[in-house]
Amino acid sequence: MKRRRTTLLSLAALLGTALTALPVPQAGAEEVEQVKNGTFDAGADAWWSSNVTAAPSEGRLCADVPGGTVNRWDSAVGQGGISLVAGETYRFSFKASGVPEGHVVRAIVGQAVAPYDTWQEASPVLTESAGSYSYTFTSQVDSAEGQVAFQVGGSADPWRFCLDDVSLLGGVPPEVYEPDTGPRVRVNQVGYLPAGPKNATVVTDATGKLPWELRNAGGAAVARGWTVPRGLDASSGQHVHSVDFGAYRTRGTGFTLVVDGETSHPFDIGTAAYERLRLDAVKYYYPQRSGIAIRDDLRPGYGRAAGHLGVAPNQGDTSVPCQPGVCDYTLDVSGGWYDAGDHGKYVVNGGIATWELLSTHERALTARTGDPAKLGDGTLALPESGNKVPDVLDEARWELEFLLRMQVPDGRPLAGMAHHKVHDEQWTGLPMLPSDDPQKRELHPPTTAATLNLAATAAQAARLYKPYDKAFAARALTAARKAWTAALAHPAVYADPADGTGGGAYNDDDVTDEFYWAAAELYLTTGERQFSDHVLNSPAHTADVFVPRGFDWSRTAAAARLDLATVPSRLPGRDKVRRSVVKGADAYLATLRGQAYGMPYAPEDNRYDWGSAHQVLNNAVVVATAYDITGASKYRDGAVQAMDNILGRNALNISYVTGYGDVAAHRQHSRWYAHQLDPQLPSPPAGTLAGGPNSSIQDPLAQAKLKDCVGQFCYIDDIQSWSTNETAINWNAALARMASFVADQG
Repeated sequence: MKRRRTTLLSLAALLGTALTALPVPQAGAEEVEQVKNGTFDAGADAWWSSNVTAAPSEGRLCADVPGGTVNRWDSAVGQGGISLVAGETYRFSFKASGVPEGHVVRAIVGQAVAPYDTWQEASPVLTESAGSYSYTFTSQVDSAEGQVAFQVGGSADPWRFCLDDVSLLGGVPPEVYEPDTGPRVRVNQVGYLPAGPKNATVVTDATGKLPWELRNAGGAAVARGWTVPRGLDASSGQHVHSVDFGAYRTRGTGFTLVVDGETSHPFDIGTAAYERLRLDAVKYYYPQRSGIAIRDDLRPGYGRAAGHLGVAPNQGDTSVPCQPGVCDYTLDVSGGWYDAGDHGKYVVNGGIATWELLSTHERALTARTGDPAKLGDGTLALPESGNKVPDVLDEARWELEFLLRMQVPDGRPLAGMAHHKVHDEQWTGLPMLPSDDPQKRELHPPTTAATLNLAATAAQAARLYKPYDKAFAARALTAARKAWTAALAHPAVYADPADGTGGGAYNDDDVTDEFYWAAAELYLTTGERQFSDHVLNSPAHTADVFVPRGFDWSRTAAAARLDLATVPSRLPGRDKVRRSVVKGADAYLATLRGQAYGMPYAPEDNRYDWGSAHQVLNNAVVVATAYDITGASKYRDGAVQAMDNILGRNALNISYVTGYGDVAAHRQHSRWYAHQLDPQLPSPPAGTLAGGPNSSIQDPLAQAKLKDCVGQFCYIDDIQSWSTNETAINWNAALARMASFVADQG
């Protein structure tokens, strides 16, 4: 599990300029006002300010905000001494204005002491006339150390902020969250392949079959048929029917499906959208890069300064020390991709993400429908485009170079192993550009899992980069061998599950699968018997590795099995390996056919995993690989159909990919794709996959709004829901792999 914490950040400094102190009120009674002097009838009593000139004005509190600040919290007004009761619902409301208009205030209820957790926040864009704002939330904590704060910094020019009628009222009825699921006819909002499967799901209480009608963009009916009643769908708690309109194969745009008096979102029949998504899913990585300025001419609207290069206030990754007591050296671990919505970089997640991106290229080299030119040189608009190397390899190399830098140097304890991760000492708040991150950076202890991730991906890289850069390929293979030797010498060095401050723990205490994966990649690259012996003797080699949850950073045996089945080699028993992949695909196909929403994913007890959207895709990868092995159309169709769920055919009627579909996720949890909190920042780029439903709903927003959610409904498209709506490099790698496969089937 990865845990993200949103913090107020830097508000400790703000408390030093309080205008007056506020006594802690009693909490727990119904309809209790927590804010003192919120109407400012007593002037500025009980309110503090920081880096603003704040004073009463015409019954309001107005603050002259200086220009030239960088962060929202660089200037603020607020009130401390707020008490909250866990489980109680509060209404946070206020009136605010800004002159000139267009400025943003970050309005927060949160913790006044370290670690400065945020419990509720909003970022309205102010007008010159006072607007009224109101937000309801349920506290997840008991605290007598809370505060309300209005952060107004981050503007190049000075402006005037005025505030009135501030209230934090406890004991109000909780708001019932009802997601807008749109029409009851659920389709792939992006498109269906002309010769591919075309399925939809209808939410209805009707027990008998219903007529359906496919209409073109002009509204004319072009196909008709009858639904198939499916009864109660456990994944959603809905009564549903299925629709199969695969017999219609005419290309076009703007089709709709009409059933039971409802009209679906529009969709296309064609291949163009998947050709775009193939590129966009990989283009996602360039703006995720650390240690390089992102060029606006290459990604319009996403240009930004380089992050973590050691330029103030950023402490950078060019000379990073270990956590206290871990090591006595520093490493240059610059580069790589930011892992997710924070500024951390993690070898185990970087490893599986890099493998899947490289495997997208490797499949194009070996599969009957593959075409390596589709992600070739010049396709992704990268700084390296034009160097006669496939762009997908250029992008993956940015992460590979970072992974190699995480290896413990010769002559040091645990030499050859890989540090597990590098990230900030403490969690940072949202929004924050990577270049503005002021936190100290730390290397975390080496682990066996990280070391084997390095060995596996570096070994894979050695065979794929050899045609383009023999020196880099040789360097990667040397690092892979060194990591393998180090892992054998230290086979049980695990990440601390409590090491989750400032970054995710990514703990894993079973590395049998990582040993299997690393040995497989080393064997496929070198052909050496020492590695084939390890593969053949590994318990993972004969285990059923295609489990319902699918593969991920902590379950990597499937990565080994897929490559052993598809990358040419002389491995004894390779035919049996290939049959095991087909058997795994059969199980996923059975799951898909058994679900009215057509997913090859049915977690035990309907408990959706963190990042379930990419688990759906990774299970589809197994089905797609079975097609590459056998050529049987049922596997191609099953893999293609799995994309429907990601692109809108789901209980929430939402595409989990930014920029794809009429209703698509676009508020993923990220510190710099934070348009929801700061209109000057962009939303995530097109082709960004959201995490998807997560039954554990670990973040406060999800816990407040999604309580008792059923399966597919455990998701909300909000930047504060880091447990259901984060972006992550391994998730997008699954999207890239499947988008490329589907495009190839066109």
